[in-house]
Amino acid sequence: MQITRQTEYAVHTLLELARLPFGEILPARVISERQEIPEDFLKKTIQLLARAGLVHTQRGVQGGVRLARPSSEIRLGDVIAAIEGPLAINVCLAYGNECPNKGTCHIHRILTSAQQALVAELNSKTFAEIVALERFGHDAQSAPA
Repeated sequence: MQITRQTEYAVHTLLELARLPFGEILPARVISERQEIPEDFLKKTIQLLARAGLVHTQRGVQGGVRLARPSSEIRLGDVIAAIEGPLAINVCLAYGNECPNKGTCHIHRILTSAQQALVAELNSKTFAEIVALERFGHDAQSAPA
């Protein structure tokens, strides 16, 4: 599994917004320039993030994008799901898929365990913790207040 460029851009967008005080608006053009993301592509990415309830957009001269909820409530897994959809490392693990061999398939059990570990890791840190790691270079829980 490899995340798409759009997901990478979404993650960088959320990092830019998580570095700001909550509620502050940042023009998409600024994010585009700082992260070297084509502006048209960024706008499409922001639309997906808005549909997922991760950001709010505001039109006009003072417009831009801001976090819809505090960065302490947004995890990497949320962003990946917003862009890629629900995580399934194999079709047999996709939501709603009923594999007739699920009960006896040892591969299914291994893949289920791997997927659960991946999801747990993707959800192990919030964007607030990631930003703190950037600032302080170690675990956010031991960073100064």
